[in-house]
Amino acid sequence: MKLFDYKPVLADTLRSYSKKSLVADSMAGIIVGIVALPLAIAFAIASGVSPEKGIITAIIAGLIISIFGGSKVQIGGPTGAFIVIVYGIIEQYGIQGLTIATIMAGLFLILLGVLKLGTIIRYIPYPIVVGFTSGIALTIFTTQIKDLFGLTIDSVPAEFIDKWIVYAHSFDTIDWWSTVVGILSILIIVVTPRFSKKIPGSLVAIILMTAGVWALKSFAGVNSIETIGDRFTISSSLPTMEIPSLDLETIKGLISPAITIAILGAIESLLSATVADGVIGEQHDSNAELVGQGLANIAAPLFGGIPATGAIARTMTNINNGGKSPIAGIIHAIVLLLILLFLMPLAQYIPMACLAGVLVVVSYNMSGWRTFAALLKNPKSDILVLLITFFLTVIFDLTIAIEVGLIIACLLFMRRVSEATDIRMIRDEIDPNDDTDIQLNNEHLTIPEGVEVYEINGPYFFGAGNQFENLMMNMHKRPKVRIIRMRKVPFVDSTGIHNLTTLCERSQKDNVKIILSGVRPNVDDVLRKAGFNELVGEENICSHIDIALERSKILISK
Repeated sequence: MKLFDYKPVLADTLRSYSKKSLVADSMAGIIVGIVALPLAIAFAIASGVSPEKGIITAIIAGLIISIFGGSKVQIGGPTGAFIVIVYGIIEQYGIQGLTIATIMAGLFLILLGVLKLGTIIRYIPYPIVVGFTSGIALTIFTTQIKDLFGLTIDSVPAEFIDKWIVYAHSFDTIDWWSTVVGILSILIIVVTPRFSKKIPGSLVAIILMTAGVWALKSFAGVNSIETIGDRFTISSSLPTMEIPSLDLETIKGLISPAITIAILGAIESLLSATVADGVIGEQHDSNAELVGQGLANIAAPLFGGIPATGAIARTMTNINNGGKSPIAGIIHAIVLLLILLFLMPLAQYIPMACLAGVLVVVSYNMSGWRTFAALLKNPKSDILVLLITFFLTVIFDLTIAIEVGLIIACLLFMRRVSEATDIRMIRDEIDPNDDTDIQLNNEHLTIPEGVEVYEINGPYFFGAGNQFENLMMNMHKRPKVRIIRMRKVPFVDSTGIHNLTTLCERSQKDNVKIILSGVRPNVDDVLRKAGFNELVGEENICSHIDIALERSKILISK
């Protein structure tokens, strides 16, 4: 049996590919490539790297995800979700640290795919996903205030609260020309879809604002509006591969950020693929998708790229413009490559305030504030996970937020499962109408004197193990036989086995016999492997309650 039957969707696509499909995919790829351009530049700058790094990431990662991924229409590249974590890694470990962390994340993603854990990502609680996504959105918005208003600040602090304190003290340095450019950019992005669904508002805003600012600088002498060229030296040459030097201490320090990148990449790519499935009516291969994402995040940083994943907005743009196969994603990467080689020098004229406006709209769309508000009406435990994840993302960092959020969600889940497990004592008689395992008669079964019957409803695991002990302590009269009905126990773990073993050993010391009734085959296998049949006696493990009651009469009579 193969551990993983890897098969990228491109292989199946090429078998039945037609010229008509090539034309449709080519048009979709060209449009998506144009849409991806401003976003790749904006995400790169916001992450703390030069603009061309974002385009290089979109080219290499987009190409590999389309070739090796598990979705026909997925478009990969840098996304807003990575801005916070990438910026933090660069500040602490530098560009080389980011390269190592991204490669490690790629290896983690491949491992998830090879082990067929693609579906496991779907079990991350929704409040955690909404919490850190909204937190990232607010953090992205916060990082753009300086450029949006053209504030004069020598150094912007890394911490969220410190940023706003500095902004408040620096607002008297606002540049009104930059502010007008930023606000007009936002308005253009918002209004454009009303006139054209195919032309991206971000591209329209960048073209118009770049032309406008160039005119202001050239003919009106307005030089206060900062552009990309004022801050970065842009290279349009092809990157060379650089393998980072590795040392154990750096790797150990980057494990946690790398896992965060992998989790983010997995969540966003599989969410994007799932949304796409609903539109095109097909099913993606989640494990192959993770492998494709992993390969992309190993290759891209070797050429100076940043983390990448499936992008929902670009994927939907691909679908809406007729993209039906990975060929569209490949063409999107080729379009970006041509832009990098021949048009990249023009990017130096793009105003920083315009890119800030693009990212403000991205952060708004990413925030999901309506979903956030709706979750505040849910159970208190969900609200707790949501708010803790959100505030930890904003005030501390994404790595801590995801780790703490998952721990709290797991604890709350265990609490809910333990509450769902009910252990009760049945007195006097058992009604056959309430039972499915009584086969010998349809009359009420009388519980003999000196016999106690306990029923466990639900999984008997470490979260519910103490319930039995607490129930026993409340029983003042000691019985001669205890019957434990386990017909509704789907599984038992080591703690449950330990508690049952302790109960049997204590009962034997008190000269009380234990009978198990209605044990399911899978639970029976677990108990037998633990030697439970030898502890209670093979004859005291009964398939039905009526047989168990008859056995209790025999034990009482001895």
